[in-house]
Amino acid sequence: MTPRWPRWAAYAASAWSLAYGCLGLHWARGGAGFPFGEGDVPDARAESWLGGATASGTAPVIAALGFTGAVLALVMARVRPRGAARVAVLATAWAIAVTLVALVPDARIMIALGYVPIVLAGLPFGWPDVDYFEVALPWPVLNLIICLAGGLLWAGAALAFQRRTGDACGGCGRSASGSAIWTTPASAARWGRWAAYTAFVVPLFYAVVRWAWALNIPLLFSEEELRWLHETGLVWAGAGLATFAAAGGVLTLGLVHRWGEIWPRWVVGLAGRRVPPALPVALASVVTAVLLSAGAQVVRVTDWTDPAAWLSSPMAYWPIWAVALGVATLAYHLRRRGRCRHCGLV
Repeated sequence: MTPRWPRWAAYAASAWSLAYGCLGLHWARGGAGFPFGEGDVPDARAESWLGGATASGTAPVIAALGFTGAVLALVMARVRPRGAARVAVLATAWAIAVTLVALVPDARIMIALGYVPIVLAGLPFGWPDVDYFEVALPWPVLNLIICLAGGLLWAGAALAFQRRTGDACGGCGRSASGSAIWTTPASAARWGRWAAYTAFVVPLFYAVVRWAWALNIPLLFSEEELRWLHETGLVWAGAGLATFAAAGGVLTLGLVHRWGEIWPRWVVGLAGRRVPPALPVALASVVTAVLLSAGAQVVRVTDWTDPAAWLSSPMAYWPIWAVALGVATLAYHLRRRGRCRHCGLV
């Protein structure tokens, strides 16, 4: 029996690519809404991977790549290549996924999602006094989220193709010929613990710095810059974002502790029940993708020739946070997947 998602993953990636290719054609023909470079928010262009893009030069490329990707995804769904052809298709598919997840988007997705709880909590009190959709979620940022979603679809399509053409189970990825030692539950428990605690510490460092600013302590910051943060009120938004980052770090520990497998007593209505493995894996995977895009931006804009500057910057460690969370999520999945209900392998 074959699971459902590998059967539709490539078709979904094809549909997304076709739709985005049509958008590229629309922009190439002079249509409004080009979201990159010249059409992006001016203050964000310098930090964007496509900050120098123009509708006349980039939109035709987007259209061509979109239509080509739509065809490639259909090939992945219908054809079973071998040898060099398989390697070429698989490498291209993963390259598309990485580009759409880590390179095209940037940290604005993380900021927009991180401020959602703050906006909802302050809504009854009329705070913050800004239009969330205008400031944090304009069309260029929505477009980045669309690209990120496309990257996740392409990652699913690439994984499904890799398993199908590699004679592995579509549901769990295991093969009758055996699995690597590092994928065993015991091994995953060991290296997953290191990854989970790393993913806990990094956002805690970021949170401590932001909380210090809220308390008017110029930690890693000048007094003049700190005064500006307090005058604009941005310091409190940053403190709220830091609080949720720290909470996310704490939740990461659930990937290696019992309360990540059995709902704890304080979860009303679910206490004592088994945590569905797919829930934390799906949520942590999405957060990992968002962190990868933010981490890639940090890599682009950081002056790595000045160790004193980046060693003391909490944002410089975002790439480590993203990788650590992804590794911890994989370890959790390997520990809890058990016997596959599709192939019967353990």
